[in-house]
Amino acid sequence: MRKHRQTRKADLRALPAVDAVLRGATGQRAAAQFGRARATAAIRATLAALRAAPPRNLPNAENVAASSLAALEQAEISTLRPVFNLTGTILHTNLGRAVLAEAAVAAATGAMRGAVALEYDLADGGRGERDDHLRALLRELTGAEDATIVNNNAAAVLLVLNTFAAGRDAVVSRGELIEIGGAFRMPEIMARAGARLREVGTTNRTHVKDYAAAIGPNTGLVLKVHTSNYRVEGFTAEVPARDLAALAHKRKTLLAHDLGSGTLADLTRFGLAHEPTVAEAVRDGADLVTFSGDKLLGGPQAGFIVGKRAAIARINRNPMKRALRVDKIRLAAIEATLRLYRDPDRLAELLPTLKFLARPAAEIEAAARRLLPLVALPGYSVAIVPCKSQIGSGALPVETVASAALSIRGEALDRLAARLRALPVPVIGRIERRALLLDLRCLDDEAAFVANLALLSSA
Repeated sequence: MRKHRQTRKADLRALPAVDAVLRGATGQRAAAQFGRARATAAIRATLAALRAAPPRNLPNAENVAASSLAALEQAEISTLRPVFNLTGTILHTNLGRAVLAEAAVAAATGAMRGAVALEYDLADGGRGERDDHLRALLRELTGAEDATIVNNNAAAVLLVLNTFAAGRDAVVSRGELIEIGGAFRMPEIMARAGARLREVGTTNRTHVKDYAAAIGPNTGLVLKVHTSNYRVEGFTAEVPARDLAALAHKRKTLLAHDLGSGTLADLTRFGLAHEPTVAEAVRDGADLVTFSGDKLLGGPQAGFIVGKRAAIARINRNPMKRALRVDKIRLAAIEATLRLYRDPDRLAELLPTLKFLARPAAEIEAAARRLLPLVALPGYSVAIVPCKSQIGSGALPVETVASAALSIRGEALDRLAARLRALPVPVIGRIERRALLLDLRCLDDEAAFVANLALLSSA
């Protein structure tokens, strides 16, 4: 045993020195690609691993360099990777929600490449306001007197509550105390904003008289929350926004209406169920309306606040506004997205979210027929099946749209799903009723999908 250890020590002395590895062709390539310091550290780590668990045949300098380069390249792969979203959920929160329009991508790229007039007034050479880039567009599209923008809708609600109800009552129906993803609850937002929650009504029924009894000298605002991520059905009652606005104004307080997902377009024209639009909420008399940018609107993550000019001005004076503002890249992408809404006839053509939502089932079935003979998975059977897609991100929670999927059956579907996720462009489907379904509603590049799937054997 002692002689064996001595032999192994002698063998390990044959490992190449770090400098010798760096001088080789692959070592030089690693240094050129990743810098000499990182290449050196990677080579030392490779050599340390070999000393800790020496293989039967020790590698030469080029082998060590190749292993080190592979480790560097693997570490360089971003964890924020593009994927094929074949889950059947169009606005999948865990997969980044809305896919941006090409116009938005181009605008964001342009803003990244150079200086922009973010807070600079080109007319007089003085300081400008970043909200000015969107204010006119939002007023045009919603009918509101004024608008401002923050980094997401939760921030918009937080800012509204903190501005008008800090240390005061925020009156809200019990049936509207929602929880959204990540155990994020409306009462907790109110507490963080410094508002006192004043619940009215019951879970399933709230009446005007309930609000009327709760509004008093300590009321900061009345908050109506669109329950976009669930439905209460049966013996129910809620107060329409128009009636609630009339009551709030009669009692000299504000109505803030949180639409959650929010949409600027009438979704019924795309064959979907009606979802309250921002313009409708403004017409119903809300003083402030909050909504998201990266859900039904189809843009980047953002939170919009539109409403009465005096109320928006007060929000913009809140010091929290600066902490919640958006940068030039998102502003550019949002502006480009909003401009698409000026041409409603081409919206479903230019905005990916609405394109996916409005895509006819027959078109998806045709894509499935084209793909079926090209998707060969040894050991598995593949067939075309009808299925239902959902909107996602809390929008239209009980509505689905007809779609088609490639249904994969066989043993160890969990293992196959893992192999699909290990592809250069991970393929994300869903397992349902002992089949792995690849819903094709959101697949817009069939050739790339097929080429990617051909690499499955090496994944």
